[in-house]
Amino acid sequence: MKKLIVPLLCLFAFSCNTAAQKNNDTKQSFEVSKTEAQWKAQLTDLEYYVLRKSGTEQRFSSPLNKNYKDGIYLCKACETPLFKSEHKYDSGSGWPSFDREIKGNVAFSTDYNLGYARTEEHCATCGGHLGHVFNDGPKETTGKRHCINGVALKFIPNK
Repeated sequence: MKKLIVPLLCLFAFSCNTAAQKNNDTKQSFEVSKTEAQWKAQLTDLEYYVLRKSGTEQRFSSPLNKNYKDGIYLCKACETPLFKSEHKYDSGSGWPSFDREIKGNVAFSTDYNLGYARTEEHCATCGGHLGHVFNDGPKETTGKRHCINGVALKFIPNK
């Protein structure tokens, strides 16, 4: 009987962990909701891959990575304002980086795709995947690095 208890406890512990991970993947409803066909018609192949399939664009491929103009960054899928240019900085990561989001317009979830927990960022209006947030940003501000796929963003310069 004692030999059976340890394996059962291990099995129970792992099954609880799996259930918790699956809970984080539950589909959430968003204000802007479209069918996959509608998203595919609206977005380029790369935009669809990143925003709807949680893909990642190639490092240093986005012209927004080195964009230092004043303005605002919107969600490419639904035009929700997500980040302000005054909070953008060059992290050297190869993706546009910000030290903070526009509160209420970015939603967060936990992503286990690489085998460990990361904080994933989504547009709070349409659910589009933006990137991830890390705790290695500028210490003099928030300490956060919002590492965002440039293809998920639309930049509107200030007039």
